[in-house]
Amino acid sequence: MEFAGVLAVFVVVGAIVLVVKGWDVRLVLLAAALVIASTAEATAALGFGGKTGAIPLVVSEFLATFSNEKFVIPICTAMGFAYVLKHTGCERHLVLLLVKPLRYVRGLLIPGVIAVGFLVNIPLVSQTSTAVCLGAVVVPLMRAAGYSMATIGACLLLGASVGGELLNPGAPELLTVAAKTNVPTTVQAGKYLPPLVFTQLVVATLVFWAMSVWWERSAKEASPGAVEELPAKPQAASEPERINLLKALVPLVPLVLLFATAPPFNFINIPDAWVVARQADGTRNPAYSSRLIGLAMMIGVLVAAVVTPNKARDCVKEFFAGAGYGFANIVSLIVIATCFGAAIKSAGLAEALGKLIENAPHLMQPLAALVPLVFAALCGSGMASTQSLYEFFYKPAVALGLDPVAVGATVSLGSAAGRTMSPVAAVVLMCGTLSGTNPFTLAKRVAVPLLVGITVVILLRLTGLLNPI
Repeated sequence: MEFAGVLAVFVVVGAIVLVVKGWDVRLVLLAAALVIASTAEATAALGFGGKTGAIPLVVSEFLATFSNEKFVIPICTAMGFAYVLKHTGCERHLVLLLVKPLRYVRGLLIPGVIAVGFLVNIPLVSQTSTAVCLGAVVVPLMRAAGYSMATIGACLLLGASVGGELLNPGAPELLTVAAKTNVPTTVQAGKYLPPLVFTQLVVATLVFWAMSVWWERSAKEASPGAVEELPAKPQAASEPERINLLKALVPLVPLVLLFATAPPFNFINIPDAWVVARQADGTRNPAYSSRLIGLAMMIGVLVAAVVTPNKARDCVKEFFAGAGYGFANIVSLIVIATCFGAAIKSAGLAEALGKLIENAPHLMQPLAALVPLVFAALCGSGMASTQSLYEFFYKPAVALGLDPVAVGATVSLGSAAGRTMSPVAAVVLMCGTLSGTNPFTLAKRVAVPLLVGITVVILLRLTGLLNPI
């Protein structure tokens, strides 16, 4: 590693310290990116490695990503759709439908709630929105069943953020991989990611379930009777509600449309004129995929308004409120993380990582999962981690003759795990609020199950047992 890379490592360590101390992640990573870029330029001028023009590169990456419709359209429209679902109550009816069987089997509440959160996260994409709509139903139910608030919050967090969104073709992580490989997001969601995601889900759930038994037993021994002394109100709140099946199906509309319009199904053909005009040479515009996701979300908003006419008046307002939230809290992180990735690259760390993988190919799978995991835990965004780091693994994968899409799936899964155990992630903060628990406590509770799950995934990938479907 060159001198510029060594200095960059020290800056990264300093950034981690500041984030842990509570500094704003965007401020810290942007400042770190500019410091690393400045260092890279200075060391390049002195002949100690680095790269000239690093600062302009960071600035140009900021502007390019800030206006990149590949992220802005899918993320903002997905968040807008999530806000409309919350406004109309459609997401609540989906949760009620999935949670209904769990009311009669207390012993399966923990794995059941995690599974419900996972399933709801697939159409909603947003982990925070999933946690909100799930928490309103699950917190009273689990509290009435005698579980501590820390266990409830961690259960919500794991279910909402373990990686369900990676099975949705509209997930931005898949768009990042598609931009490099030209493999459609529907193929990634249907072929490459299920083996990894379901393995992570099952292993993490089983480990979490076993650990929760110990947590609850320890809590009861520490304060006997505290858990059983439950107020009557949560018990009443857990009474079954009438489920509107039509409303419950609305969240699935964009998901069904995206699969129906893409290979291998191709049931529906959306003319290019409805999305984006073809290029001068007659080929499909690369922006078609991301804009199609936006169109699917808008159709979902329309269906939600039709199904709930008494709420239709404010649906457009809620859509744009959600879009604004998505830009401020998700796109902004992706912008800053991309700048940070550009700065790291200018310092030579990406090249050093590539050489390490080429000299030791067996390190590809562990590094592709764990490096994004650490970065996502730092910045609190799985999308940002995948966007900024996938390129670091794409080139070595191609050089080694490995499938870059499969590597991208590993990067995406590692990023999702890191986000879930990040105390600064929006979903962790939301679950902490819903359960009245410190976010660091929730992050620590899900860390071991997630690390065990990602370790199992890595080992199975190394043995070739988790190949694409």
